[in-house]
Amino acid sequence: MIEALRNAWRLQDLRKKILFTIFILLIYQFAAHVPVPGVNREALQNLVAASGGGGIIGVLDLLSGGAVSNFSVIANGVYPYITANIIITLIVPIFPRLEAIVKEPGGQDKVNQWTYYLAIPMSMLQSVSQIQTFEQLSRQQGGQQIIPAFGSDLLSTATIIITMTAGTMFAIWLGELITEQGIGQGISVIIFAGIVARVPNNFIRLFGGDILFNIASFFVLTVVTVLVIVVVQEGVRRIPVQYGKRVRGRKLYGGGSTHIPLRVNTAGMIPLIFAQALMAFPSVVVAFLPAGGVTDALRSAIGTNSDFGQQTGLLYWFLYFLLVVGFTYFYTDVMVQNQNLAENLQKQGGFIPGIRPGRRTQEYITRVVRRITLVGSLFLGAVAVLPGIMQLASGIFGVAGGGINPAYVISGSGLIIVVGVVIDTMRQLEAQLVMRNYEGFMR
Repeated sequence: MIEALRNAWRLQDLRKKILFTIFILLIYQFAAHVPVPGVNREALQNLVAASGGGGIIGVLDLLSGGAVSNFSVIANGVYPYITANIIITLIVPIFPRLEAIVKEPGGQDKVNQWTYYLAIPMSMLQSVSQIQTFEQLSRQQGGQQIIPAFGSDLLSTATIIITMTAGTMFAIWLGELITEQGIGQGISVIIFAGIVARVPNNFIRLFGGDILFNIASFFVLTVVTVLVIVVVQEGVRRIPVQYGKRVRGRKLYGGGSTHIPLRVNTAGMIPLIFAQALMAFPSVVVAFLPAGGVTDALRSAIGTNSDFGQQTGLLYWFLYFLLVVGFTYFYTDVMVQNQNLAENLQKQGGFIPGIRPGRRTQEYITRVVRRITLVGSLFLGAVAVLPGIMQLASGIFGVAGGGINPAYVISGSGLIIVVGVVIDTMRQLEAQLVMRNYEGFMR
């Protein structure tokens, strides 16, 4: 691996791509420390400290690459673009006209353009929602307003929303630059860099409680989770495909056999984003309700209590697990339907041995995908509730509280992103090295 890295650095074009990627990431980190006009830094720091690195604030900080903890101009991160991409992906198969546009030459470029347009209102909506959520959590804590001028002054409110929306589009543009001129998939690389940048500070916070238990739990969780993520993310079910031979004149074309690789986890971390967004909504609603017996019971059940978004309630983790499993099946079905595997096989003269082409092939592929998705969905569900498992383990072993939950140093969602980005980047470098007759990373 060291020799492969040396070879990659010796190649001038690869070296330029690596340096360009690092340069863009530095720009993003600088932008992450430029605050939105009118932010009360003291109130924001108190709120972030009270969140303990988890809950709504923790997830938003993860997806923004650490910009939320500073409430910077890119506090929305690239999340509005991800949401817009998810919405476009889901509605395309619903409307036949949109599906036909995608199949036309240049149709995918139109869809990408629509995604950018949709990201703008999604960013404006998230800006308002994010500020309101922070203000409510700060009031619940008994702190000051995060942005005092927001809502009371029309010009200041418009300035803040426009600034945060522009920051989101700037972050998306940086990601696209990495994709075009750097190494890796830009949006994922930006989120990856933000996660890695937060690790040292979160690791230091492990020393605030039972040091031995926290550090041992962190290393065990990280090693085991990374191992499982690699196995599941790289796991595929190969469906054999046979291509018929065709005679044209005196020549014989076609023939041979191959396979369709169906991934165990086709959905990636999208179900985690869906489920987290849905689970965050009840917490925000309950926070607006007046204090009382019923409200306090709801807050205790879903985890919206005095620790502001740590989400310690068992009901919260149980529902979160079920939502992740359900969304995994839903999103995987949508992705498989969009690929039209049976139709494409039939057009190319291919067939699955023992299965009739057409509808029977599609039913067979769907059945296989749903069977292997069970493993992928349970895996994502377990990764999602790792903080809850750690809280339960702390209670069983009687570990004293304090510090950060070891599962929040690098969350399960964060590990999925980190491992996925590292593997994807290594594959791109591998392809570049092999193309130039160098040995790659993996043998």
